[in-house]
Parts: sequence; structure tokens; C-alpha cells
Amino acid sequence: MIRIMLLLSLLALYINSGAQAPVTDYAPKYAKVVNAGDMKKLVKALASRKFEGRESGTEGQQKAANYIRKFYKRNGIEPGNGDTYFQEFEVKERNGTTGGMSENVLGYIEGTDKQGEVLVISAHYDHLGKDGKDIYYGADDDASGTAAIMLIAKAFAQAAKDGYRPRRSILILNASGEEKGLLGSEYYVKNPTYPLKNTVANLNVDMIGRLDSTHAKDTNYVYLIGSDKLSYDLHFISEKSNSMHTNLNLDYTFNSDSDPNRFYYRSDHYNFAKNNIPVIFYFSGVHEDYHQPTDTYDKILYDKAAKIAQLVFYTAWNIANRDERPLLDKMIDKE
Repeated sequence: MIRIMLLLSLLALYINSGAQAPVTDYAPKYAKVVNAGDMKKLVKALASRKFEGRESGTEGQQKAANYIRKFYKRNGIEPGNGDTYFQEFEVKERNGTTGGMSENVLGYIEGTDKQGEVLVISAHYDHLGKDGKDIYYGADDDASGTAAIMLIAKAFAQAAKDGYRPRRSILILNASGEEKGLLGSEYYVKNPTYPLKNTVANLNVDMIGRLDSTHAKDTNYVYLIGSDKLSYDLHFISEKSNSMHTNLNLDYTFNSDSDPNRFYYRSDHYNFAKNNIPVIFYFSGVHEDYHQPTDTYDKILYDKAAKIAQLVFYTAWNIANRDERPLLDKMIDKE
């Protein structure tokens, strides 16, 4: 009788968990791949003088693209565009200005029984480049997000190597052209390497390494934007991932439809949302070094950034391994 009661209790615990991960949950083991020390190494490299501010269409941006590509190849992350990691597009701004060619960098972890469904995890790696002798290093914007998704890719690749491949496939989208009008992510959704109808969600990471004035003494927060705008189911997955693993203070201030900053419309996730793909935007807010040459790697709070990146990883793990894709319960009318 005691044994039966114990089994029933375990069954109830699993059912109540929402079956959002395999019965044997190895996520915490691989979340450790997403750590502050490795984030610092990546941000320091991406925000170095070598890449000259990573402006789209420049040699510095192309060097950064190759740096990301080599990281993926070295860590067993497959190309996300056939046999190449690059997706090339023309840098054409809204005012008609053209700035040569640039490329998104795509990494891929193939799923198992639900491999035809794809979760996209994104961050933009481009920034503002140079102005005379000034380099706009872009450590927070968005080397912090880029480092986060690079390590998340590494974590999933390591899990796959160990025999714990995700059920759904995962596409890592390092977008270029964000600073010039979300160009790289726009190009991707118009030319997807995996069908948009099979894209279950987008988790987008942009500026997670600093504090804003509202949270000047709180290093344990993150703004979440968009999680409930198309799918309350996705919002629930996010909330549960946080309560089970990271316990960050989730701030929804900028999720309001009346937010004058309109951050929901200002990063790469919005190109997915416009196509009725549920999104979450992870963000720490603006600060005095935003879009300034002083946005340097030594000012990043790496423990904070790593914890937010771990929340993204846990949320991705749960989305990738649950039985059902996030339920779409709202729709945007396309123009």
C-alpha cells in the first residue's frame, strides 16, 4: 500500500509539472554550461577593438560573424542553413540607403520525434560600428545577448551529444542588421530556412548585462516583453521555468500596450510576432552607456547576465521537450 501511494504521488507530481520536460530532467546539468565566466570571455571578444563595433556590412561585422561560426563548429552545433552557417542579405535601410552585404549566423540542433517543429532562439550581434576614432563596442547591446545564445546552443549540443537531444529542433539565429531596422530577422522570416508554420516560438535576448535606473540596487531582475501577447500558454511555461529554476524578479512594465517606449516593436522578436509566432523578449532596460562608445565589456554584470541566460535555456528546454507546442490563442491581423 505504501509503495502504491508513493507511485501515485510521483505520478501526480509529474502530471502537475505539465509534462514540460522528459521524466528524467537533465536540464540543470546543462544549464551550468551557461555560466558567467564563459559569458565574459565571449562578450570581451565580441566587444573588442578587433570587431570595430560590428556595424552591418563592414569588415568588423564579418569578422564577428566568422567568430560565431567557428564557435558553433568547434562545439558541435550544426549549420542552420543547409551546409552553411551564413544567411546573406543586402543591408538596405528604410530610407533606401544601402550598405553592402551582411549575414545572419544560424546554428542548429536537430530534434527527435518532433524534429519538424522548430524553436528559434535569437539575438543580434551587430552594433553601431565606428565614428571617427570612437568605437561603439556594444558590450551590452548586444554582445551580452549574443554570448547568451551561443552558450545556450553549446548547452543543447552537449546534451544532444550525451544522448539527451531535444524533441523539437532548435535554431539559433544570430541576426545582423538589427540596429538598421531589424533587417536580418526580417530577412529570415521572409526567407526561413525552416517553415514559419512549424516555428513554435521565438525567444529573443537583447541587452541583459546591465541595470537600469529603476533597478539600481536589484541585480536579480529581467524585463519580459510579449510572453502573453499571442500565447498565454507560453507565458505559463516561462513563469514556471523561472519559479522552478532561476527565481528572477520578472518585471512586465514594458509589456504594457500603453508602454511609451514601445520596446515590443524594437527588437528582432517582433518580426516573428508579426507572423503570429509566440515570442518572449528578455531585456534589462537602457542605461547611461546605451548607444555610446562607453558600452564596454568591463561594465557587464556577468552573474546577472548568466542567470537570465539560464532562464532562457530552461524555458527553451521546456518548450522543446513538452508534448504540445505553445498554444496560440491570439492572432495579429496581417496587413
